[in-house]
Amino acid sequence: MAAAAASSESADAAAAGPSTLSIYKAARRIKRRESTLYNALRSVADDAAFVAEIAALWPALPLVANLRCGLWYLPPRAVAATCYFKSTDGHAGNWAFSTARLNLHLALLAGERGGCIIVDSTRRGKRFPDSMSKTIPIWCCVLNRAIERYRLQTNNKSAAVANKDTEKISESSNWDNSVHLPVWVLETEKNAIEGRIEEWTTQFESCGADIRSLALSLKKPLRPLWISQRTRIWLNEVPELESWDFTPIILVSASASGAVAPQRMTSEFSWHYIPGAGDDEESWARGLTPTLFWKHSYDLLDGGPDLCNQLVADIVEKDRVYRAQRGEYSPQITAKPLKCSSHDGPFSNGDHTSIVQPMDSDPPTVTAMDKQNSSDGHILFWIGTSNLAVASTLQVGDSLAEVDCILNCDSTSNLPLTSSENSYLELPMVGSKDDRFSLMKNLPKAVSFANRNLIAGKKLLICCQNGEDISICVALAIITRLFDCDGFFDHGNSFLKGDVTKLEMRKRLVFVCKYAVNARPSRGNLKQVYGFLCSEKEQFLV
Repeated sequence: MAAAAASSESADAAAAGPSTLSIYKAARRIKRRESTLYNALRSVADDAAFVAEIAALWPALPLVANLRCGLWYLPPRAVAATCYFKSTDGHAGNWAFSTARLNLHLALLAGERGGCIIVDSTRRGKRFPDSMSKTIPIWCCVLNRAIERYRLQTNNKSAAVANKDTEKISESSNWDNSVHLPVWVLETEKNAIEGRIEEWTTQFESCGADIRSLALSLKKPLRPLWISQRTRIWLNEVPELESWDFTPIILVSASASGAVAPQRMTSEFSWHYIPGAGDDEESWARGLTPTLFWKHSYDLLDGGPDLCNQLVADIVEKDRVYRAQRGEYSPQITAKPLKCSSHDGPFSNGDHTSIVQPMDSDPPTVTAMDKQNSSDGHILFWIGTSNLAVASTLQVGDSLAEVDCILNCDSTSNLPLTSSENSYLELPMVGSKDDRFSLMKNLPKAVSFANRNLIAGKKLLICCQNGEDISICVALAIITRLFDCDGFFDHGNSFLKGDVTKLEMRKRLVFVCKYAVNARPSRGNLKQVYGFLCSEKEQFLV
């Protein structure tokens, strides 16, 4: 009887459940029902059509995807480069200019091509992400002021002596160095940002960035422009690039920003539009990547909601097997620096060591990034003349033939062993979010392995799963620990004589990022590198 009464009560509770749901729980349930994989992919494709329309207005401008969300809205063949501007650097009260994410290759690309179009998106409620509203405008202003200062200093030094480069640098007399923010940014916030521009400019100048190359490349100051799906553009009045007295950085927010996401119809299926569907891909993509999506977009969208999940599962599994058997990309593309003269070190900012080729040729970073985002390119980022390269374990493939030894920091994959045990070291590392001391514990072995092979004159590849974070931090530790300030390998003698400072480490990081333009080192991992360097110094002082 008691059991029957209990079952009766539970049945009554289940029956009464839907009617007693709170508004919050009901809204969450509706959102989960609407946020299906098919709805996300259909929304991405719909927004990508808008991006293509904007790109057609200025076909000469290269398309740049802001990682990671922006990649979903551009077919890989259309992506000229990627950049990485974080929205957190533009949050109110938390504004920042990051020297770990300088994106100098983007400024050089804009100078070469007369501007660029950056694509990103954001969730419901905003027309533009904070990365576009504030982070990129801050970046543009800081670079403009640094270039203006450099030109003034160069002109003062060369007032009596005519210099060819000075003539090039002095071409623009009206240089706009003001902060250009969108109209929806409050005046108080704008004033607070303007008050910190000088501080950020000084920080940028002190980090060792190659401002000279920027000054040579950019004939007009950088200036952001904002375009969303609510922007009205009169097609008969679209201005020509040559008519602008600035280098346009056109910021395209791909998604609609309506308060209520509408139900949409196609000839066969109805679907629910999701603003900013490409954001936070780990929560919805089920292993699908932007490259795989665009490769199979017709099949995925034409299959409809019922078949979408199974199609994605099949595509992801086939791609995994393909990569395991053959390697993901082919043929190999290697981004190498320009040749250096015998007296120039890889850290110098002279003509021979700049990552930028002469302005009448294609920048290597753009070519490499274009290949990287295609489905058939191998990438190794060679760090100057240091005999160090960084890459992703998912992309190295046949590139292993280019190196003599491998330092594998990927905790999820094994690379083929080389002929010598001394030429391969596997140190599985994870990010600081998973283990706060993973890098610090493994860096002594990594530096020792690098030192041993660099002494023998071998070319060393450092790789991690994405080639953007852990491998960058390991390369930074090796370069700071084993190379002198002029960029020559000295077994760490200059490191033992000098002081360990965050400014010096920042300069080395800027140097690494000049070559590895996809670098996205996390703050937690950089802290571990600094902690390792400090502990190394303390050991020799005792």
